Amino acid sequence: MIELTAQEIADMTGGVLAAGTDPQATATSATTDSREVREGSLFIAKPGEHADGHDFVPAALQGGASLVLAQRELRVGEKTVPAVVVPDVVLAMGKLAAALVARIREQGELTVIGITGSAGKTTTKDLLAGILSVQGPTVAPIGSYNGEVGVPLTVFNASLDTRYLVIEMGATKIGNITYLTDMVRPDIGVVLFVGTAHAGEFGGVENIAVAKSELAQAIGTDGHVVLNRADQRVRAMAEVAAAPVLFFDAQATEPVPGEVTVTAVEFTDAGFPRFTLTFPNGEDYRITAGLLGEHHLGNIAAAAAAAFAAGVPTADIAGALDGQGPQSRWRMERTERADGVTIINDAYNANPESMRAALKTLAELGRERRTWAVLGEMLELGEDSIRAHDEIGRTAVRLNISKVLAIGPGAKPIHTGAWMEGSWDQEANYVDTLEDAERFLNDHLQPGDLVLFKSSNSSGVRHLGDRIALQASHQETQSGESTP
Repeated sequence: MIELTAQEIADMTGGVLAAGTDPQATATSATTDSREVREGSLFIAKPGEHADGHDFVPAALQGGASLVLAQRELRVGEKTVPAVVVPDVVLAMGKLAAALVARIREQGELTVIGITGSAGKTTTKDLLAGILSVQGPTVAPIGSYNGEVGVPLTVFNASLDTRYLVIEMGATKIGNITYLTDMVRPDIGVVLFVGTAHAGEFGGVENIAVAKSELAQAIGTDGHVVLNRADQRVRAMAEVAAAPVLFFDAQATEPVPGEVTVTAVEFTDAGFPRFTLTFPNGEDYRITAGLLGEHHLGNIAAAAAAAFAAGVPTADIAGALDGQGPQSRWRMERTERADGVTIINDAYNANPESMRAALKTLAELGRERRTWAVLGEMLELGEDSIRAHDEIGRTAVRLNISKVLAIGPGAKPIHTGAWMEGSWDQEANYVDTLEDAERFLNDHLQPGDLVLFKSSNSSGVRHLGDRIALQASHQETQSGESTP
C-alpha cells in the first residue's frame, strides 16, 4: 500500500483520530486478517458474520500494526489504541480505496480493468494479469476477491508505480457493481456471460443481466467495453454502453473483422485446447492453452480482448497466453496419483452452466477411461435448485459418465436425475457427508480412473478432492466390477 499517515487515512475515510493517536503515524500495508499483519500495517477491524475484527486488535498490535481502522475507540491495557474511527469500516475501506486509485492516477499512467460475469472471472483475471505483468507493474486480486471488501483489499496492494489494476467485480444484488465501479472508475469493463449463479438472491436471471450491465454502463466514452458476443444477454449490453464496444467470441465459425475470435479448435492428447486466436486488426496466432476444457476458451478470448483494448501488442498477448495454466486453486486443477488415478479438482465454485462445462470436459478427456463425477451442491439457485440439480444428473448420464457420486442433501436431486435418466446398476450413488464420500472413493477408485470434483465453494468438495488427490494408493478391490 502507498504509505499513508493517520491523518491522511482519516481525511480519506471521513474518520476521526482516536484520543492520543499521532496524526503523523504511518501505515504501509493494510489487512483485515490479524495473522497477516506485519510491521507498519493498518489493521482493519471489520465486523463479520462469525467474528468481530475488533476482538483481534491486541493480536494485530502484537504483530506490528501501527494503526487500526475501527468503529469505536479501543483500549489495550492502560492505553488507547492508535486508530482512525469511522461509523462503518466496510464503507470506509471503499472510500480509502477510491482515494488511493485517484492518487495513483495523479502520479502516473494507470489503467483499471473491471471484470464481471456469472463464472470465469478469476480465470480471466489470472490470464489477463499474466499478459499485463510483462508490460508493467500489475496488481490483481488474490484468489477471488471481488466484493465490497475484496476490491479495496486488492487496491491496497497497489503502489504509485502500478501501471495496470485488474479488478474482479462480483454481485449478489442490483447496485453492487455500481458501488464498485464508483470506487475504482475502470477504464475497461469486461462482461463474460450471464448465468444462473445467485439466481435465488437476484430473483431471476434477467436481474442478473441488469446487475452485470452496470459495468458496461460505467465506462466513460474514452474507455472500452469488452463483451461476449456468444451470450445474447451480454451482447445486448452494447446498447447501454457509452464507450466503444469490442466483442470477443469463442464460438465463432470464422474470424469476424474488428473482433477477437477463437476458431479452428482441436485438442492435444492431454486435453488442452489448441486454436487460432484472431485480433481486430486481422493478425492471428496459433495457441495451445494451458487450461483444461473447452469452456476456458471464452475466458482466454476475453483476456485477449481486454489486453488488446489496453494497447498491448498482439504478439505479446499471444505469447503470454500460449501455455499459460491456472494460477488460482481449484480451477480444473489436475493431479496424477502414483496409482494411475487422475484427479480434476474444479470445486471452487459451481452453477448449472459451469457444471455442464466441467462434465463435458470430463467426458472428452475420459473417452478411454472410467470416469467419475463427484458432485456437491450448487448454492444460491433459489426455487430452481431441485430442477437444476436434477438436470445435472441427467446430463452426466447423457454424456456417458461412468459413475456419479452426489454428496449431501442439497445435491441429492443429482442422484435422482441420473437414476431417472437410466443410470442403474448403481452407476449413480449418493452419500450424506464428505466423510462418507471419502470412504466410498477410497474403497472403489481403481487405477486409470478419471475423477472430477465439482461443487459450490462452501460445500467443501474442493477439500475432499485435495484429500483424495493425496492418496498414495487405493485400497485393494476384488477382481471385476468393484462398485457395489
